[in-house]
Amino acid sequence: MLVTALATAALATTGATITTAAATPAAAADHCTTFGPNADLHACNLRGADLVGAKLTGANLFMADLTDANLTGADLADANLTIAHLTNADLTHANLERTELARANLKNANLTEANVHGTGFAAANLTGAKTTGWKTNFFTV
Repeated sequence: MLVTALATAALATTGATITTAAATPAAAADHCTTFGPNADLHACNLRGADLVGAKLTGANLFMADLTDANLTGADLADANLTIAHLTNADLTHANLERTELARANLKNANLTEANVHGTGFAAANLTGAKTTGWKTNFFTV
């Protein structure tokens, strides 16, 4: 497992840690080690990452691999997760307000009580996803 000290330090400032991310040589690129609001994490391999409570507002996660990641309580408001891989990801209580998830793979993801107000799910795969208690500004689904 390759998690640099820089990534660990950056995550510490966001309230999240990576404990099981399986980084590849591509994921070791500089842009994949800086976390926080407006981070550029496009196409990064964050499989199995523990990002509980991460502050990733406005982050670019275009085509990122977050398969099996734990994003419980993460703040992903205004983030771009277009074509992201979120199979089996845990997004319980995550803030996805105005997040773009077009063509994202959310198969078997847990979105229980997530805030999805203004979230874009165009052509997203939600097969088997848990969507109980979705929150919007108007009602809970």
